[in-house]
Amino acid sequence: QLQLVEFGGGLVQAGGSLRLSCSASGCTFSSYAMGWFRQAPGKEREFVAAIRWSGGMTTYADSVEGRFTISRDNTKNTVYLQMNSLRGEDKAVYYCAATVTRRQAELQVGEAYGNWGQGTQVAVSS
Repeated sequence: QLQLVEFGGGLVQAGGSLRLSCSASGCTFSSYAMGWFRQAPGKEREFVAAIRWSGGMTTYADSVEGRFTISRDNTKNTVYLQMNSLRGEDKAVYYCAATVTRRQAELQVGEAYGNWGQGTQVAVSS
């Protein structure tokens, strides 16, 4: 059974940086595409970034393009989300998720992901 655990959330000032990590266990990690999603209070969950199994292709939400970078280390069964130039609107609970889909269009769709972590809180102060 695939298990995902996120690390690295916290409080940061606007304009600052955080790096989230998501460690996977119980699976062949390299078989999965990985995604990051977030949910702010009172809002629906939204896609943030995704990376394919090989790490050769990434995709981002427009709101984070150029500020966030997703990467993965298949030798460590870990996916990362480097978040720079953080803004107040980035405040949310961030979730990592795993999917076996091979369809690029589905990487931004939460329903395509069958495994989720418990989430890590990111807060941004102005």
